[in-house]
Amino acid sequence: MQMTTEEFQQLQPIVMKKLQGAFEKGRLAHAFLFEGPAGSGIKEVTHFFVKLLLCENPQQNVPCGTCRSCHLYDSGNHPNIVFIEPDGQNIKIDQIRELIYRMNKTGLNTGRKIYVIQEADRMNNASANALLKFLEEPEFNVTAILQTERLNAIMSTIRSRCQLVSFQPLSRPVLMEKLIRGGMTASMAATVSMLTQSEEEALALSADEQFPLARKTVLKMVEVVSSNVHEALLMVQSDWLPLFKEKEDTERGLDMLLFAYRDIASVKAGLETARTYPDMEETWKQMALQRSFTVLSAQLQAILQAKQQLPRNMNRTLLMEQLMLNLQEG
Repeated sequence: MQMTTEEFQQLQPIVMKKLQGAFEKGRLAHAFLFEGPAGSGIKEVTHFFVKLLLCENPQQNVPCGTCRSCHLYDSGNHPNIVFIEPDGQNIKIDQIRELIYRMNKTGLNTGRKIYVIQEADRMNNASANALLKFLEEPEFNVTAILQTERLNAIMSTIRSRCQLVSFQPLSRPVLMEKLIRGGMTASMAATVSMLTQSEEEALALSADEQFPLARKTVLKMVEVVSSNVHEALLMVQSDWLPLFKEKEDTERGLDMLLFAYRDIASVKAGLETARTYPDMEETWKQMALQRSFTVLSAQLQAILQAKQQLPRNMNRTLLMEQLMLNLQEG
């Protein structure tokens, strides 16, 4: 399903304003470097921008979608656009040579020619230097778009010859909307969007069969520790440690625990913020009534302290048992 212009603008408002403004004023660079984290919409916005640059009848800085050029692009058969991606581990010099040959060759269509280099940070020295020479002497009506998630891995001389366009991580509401639109439940989308700003990572988390169990375990622990600390200590052994085996797993589990107590604090404060666990709203209301802000603050601090101790190679069993006692005490 194709995105609307409004959805592109919601996805990356600053980037879209910059690109559409440059197009409107006719101040287009000969080379752009699109950089940002995974899932920030670089690929999606690239397709919008390329289609706009090739469109024969753009309307208010938006491709018309009906001209011959738009139809050719949508079908993947436009002769004036070339996409380059890594061949194995790297983008090789032969790929860049072929690209330069095609850009210098008269196209079947008149007008602008565009090339997009995906994962441009994976050019080896030979291919990067070959591209640099082409960038230093840009051909008329040729536009380059380089994409990367690792800006520092791009040769500085290449960076200096491109107009940098930085993509921001997806805002949580936008990410949640995309996940829900893709079929994820609202409660799961609310949780995973607190753990990552990447749509790809969020989808991977939700698809991991262990993650729903981890989520359930965290929520159960919150309820148990408030009523029976001995049962919570048993849960550490029977449920928590088998699930959160590695340090990275434990850190994520502590984050999930922290977000639960933040939910409770938000409920108590009457804040209408998006919860991490919206399906627990009624439970959080009951817990909020039973706790003072002082107790909630101490519980949040206890989890943060446990997170700080984790990198010090502290015994994770002792760390979690001490945390249960601290949470029970408030």
